[in-house]
Amino acid sequence: MNEMPRRLTLFDLDGTLLPMDSDHAFGQFLVEQGWVDGPSWGARNDQFYADYCAGRLDQEAYVEFATSGWRLRGRGEAEALRDRFMTERLVPSIQPQALQLVRRHQSRGDLVALVTATNEFVTAPIAEAFGIEHLIAVRLQRDAGGWFTGRIDGIPSFREGKIARVEEWLLQLGHRRDDFASVACYSDSPNDLPLLEWADEAVATNPSEALAEVAAARGWPVLRLFQ
Repeated sequence: MNEMPRRLTLFDLDGTLLPMDSDHAFGQFLVEQGWVDGPSWGARNDQFYADYCAGRLDQEAYVEFATSGWRLRGRGEAEALRDRFMTERLVPSIQPQALQLVRRHQSRGDLVALVTATNEFVTAPIAEAFGIEHLIAVRLQRDAGGWFTGRIDGIPSFREGKIARVEEWLLQLGHRRDDFASVACYSDSPNDLPLLEWADEAVATNPSEALAEVAAARGWPVLRLFQ
């Protein structure tokens, strides 16, 4: 029988392990490829991103908007474009120091998960690129044919929802939070304060100004992976 990991490590993705917001960048890629109207789509994409940074994102509205640019093309075209996005934009942006951080936790035997408010279609290949087996992302509802409808399935992994989704995932693995000697969480965003507070070790990683202020007040370590 495999020994249960003693430590649980949770990584946010956008701005934490990546020096970009992957969903926003994918939206920009859609504009560049002519899949959506540039001025109107780009403006709405930017506004949703600003709402996210300000902690007031309407998750349902954003997911319907963000997925409409690719899901209406169908599975084949959408997956092919996502592959191009990964090759041309995403993979080149992955920094060695971010990979090294993930590998350090994996090599010591931690149970590691990527916990992100970005949807599963965009983030599944990103988790694979980082070599992270467990992905907790916004699940998308599927139709009878197995393709995405533009609606969220279940609790979105956003703000307090990240805790609910992590606990749900742990139960699926036969674990509970208290099974671990320590829980670490890395994030750049104040949207992740609930999950950072849920952890034993909160690491403000490339923190926004707002999160940096919280980290300073609470004595949390600050890690800057990117300049």
